[in-house]
Amino acid sequence: MKKALLSLCLSGLAWAQPTYCNPVDLDYKYNFEQLPERISYRSGADPVIVPHQGAYYLFVTISGGWWKSKDLLHWNYVKPDKWPFEDMCAPAALSVRNKLYLFQSTFTQRPILELTDPDQGKVEFFNRWLPLMKGADGPWDPSIFHDPDSDRWFMYFGSSNVFPLYGIELDPQRQLSYKGSPRGLIVLDPEQHGWERFGQDHKGDIKPFTEGAWMTKHQGKYYLQYGAPGTEYNVYATGTYEGEGPLGPFHYAPYNPVAYRPGGFACGTGHGNFFQDFQGRHWLTGTCWIGFNWGMERRIVMHPAGFDPSGDMFCDTRFGDWPHHLDGKFSGWMLLSHHKPLTASSTLEKEHPASHAGDESLRTFWVAASARKGELLTMDLLKECTVRAVQVNYADYQSDVFDNGPRVYTEFQLLGSRDGRKWEVLHELAGEPRRDRPCAYVQLKHPARIRYVRYVHGHVAAPRLAIADLRVFGSADGKPPLPPARLEVRRDTDRRNAFVDWARVERASGYNVRWGIAPNKLYQTYQVWADQPGPLEIRALNLPQGYFFAVEAFNECGVSTLGPVADCP
Repeated sequence: MKKALLSLCLSGLAWAQPTYCNPVDLDYKYNFEQLPERISYRSGADPVIVPHQGAYYLFVTISGGWWKSKDLLHWNYVKPDKWPFEDMCAPAALSVRNKLYLFQSTFTQRPILELTDPDQGKVEFFNRWLPLMKGADGPWDPSIFHDPDSDRWFMYFGSSNVFPLYGIELDPQRQLSYKGSPRGLIVLDPEQHGWERFGQDHKGDIKPFTEGAWMTKHQGKYYLQYGAPGTEYNVYATGTYEGEGPLGPFHYAPYNPVAYRPGGFACGTGHGNFFQDFQGRHWLTGTCWIGFNWGMERRIVMHPAGFDPSGDMFCDTRFGDWPHHLDGKFSGWMLLSHHKPLTASSTLEKEHPASHAGDESLRTFWVAASARKGELLTMDLLKECTVRAVQVNYADYQSDVFDNGPRVYTEFQLLGSRDGRKWEVLHELAGEPRRDRPCAYVQLKHPARIRYVRYVHGHVAAPRLAIADLRVFGSADGKPPLPPARLEVRRDTDRRNAFVDWARVERASGYNVRWGIAPNKLYQTYQVWADQPGPLEIRALNLPQGYFFAVEAFNECGVSTLGPVADCP
């Protein structure tokens, strides 16, 4: 009896833990950087999260301000009292000795700012102008690094498929003006590094881009991170070079890419920042890709990260867009909504049917005939399941919103039913303060034993109600699948590529193909669905590095153990 009570208490404690789900639940701002085309869409990219004086501050490209959080889960938007210039692209931000610094991407002269009261949006000049950069174009996509051991300051920058990433020292005696000349530090080498090739699944023929520099110092070593090969596709990733000094020389890390998620719902992990939370845990932020309205239509992701005992930097993207606890651990809540039957109160066009709201794609969506209150989207899970969380991902389709004013907010109701006739309220998103939630993630207060999930529309600002996916998480009755018993990996004649094939498993709904440079370093993951044809081509390998591969299966009941590990020299 005591053991049963203890088990029940532990289960309750686990349920009480808050969770998050990528894309980050943020009130992304309508973005108009591509004017005069006048395409209306919400976007967020190039994130920097800075811990500062007991809170976290998030800076994002062209957002008109920043966000504050106490827990990395609930984000409140802060509008500055003034911008002394146009809005910021890919800003640099850091906290040093209780000062929060901010600097925008630029090709001309701009000041470094100090946020004297970031909660209230107070912005002051730290310096009036940095001088014009001599010896390099920029600094675009900057990051500023303070070395706590030497008290030296540095800037890293660059966004190009022609020029390298640069580094330059800053002079704290002259308000962080440039000290010396910029030094070219790293360039892409796609002939050696398969993941640095451009295009969907690295199959494009455009010369790749390097951008989004970030510096991390760990146990005396300097890790210069960069985004590549371009933000417009599923393979946008973060890599790193290692060095013994802040300006190098640097050598390419053989375990690259560090953060990589080409498969799944929220694809892409490039151009973010590596930071440590107040509990000492490491995280890596990044930019995931939508690209329906515009190539730069994107969202923000955040993944647990760290360093292994040998000093290799890693980022865990396994089930990277499913619910995770705030300690970075996967919740174990499985996706229940993939390809489940959906019915809608109305559909505007046959090209955007209700079924698109369950296909696990941010680039396809259902469009209702109107955006009126009361439009319905109902999902049949086909059997009773234990539902624990729901994520509603909106799409922007033929939008006419060209401001971020008070009419831009989200309201809806979630209902659940066991029989499709009698409904209970699972969650209601309404009331004050109102805010927009394009990727609204709702963890239910109590698990719901239901078969049907219904979205009841309340409000969106756009004239079209469009939902990319209604994602439902929890567990179904039954057992997880067995691991694949057979695994074959063949390196291509182009050794940047490998073909991975495995024995399909009964009752599996999908697989995680995992690989890395050692059997205990399988840090990379490519998620595929069971109905996707095989073998899977991995085009992200480095020359002449050898690899190890393994595959795990999953379904709505759980995840298998890891299958056999295959050596791929």
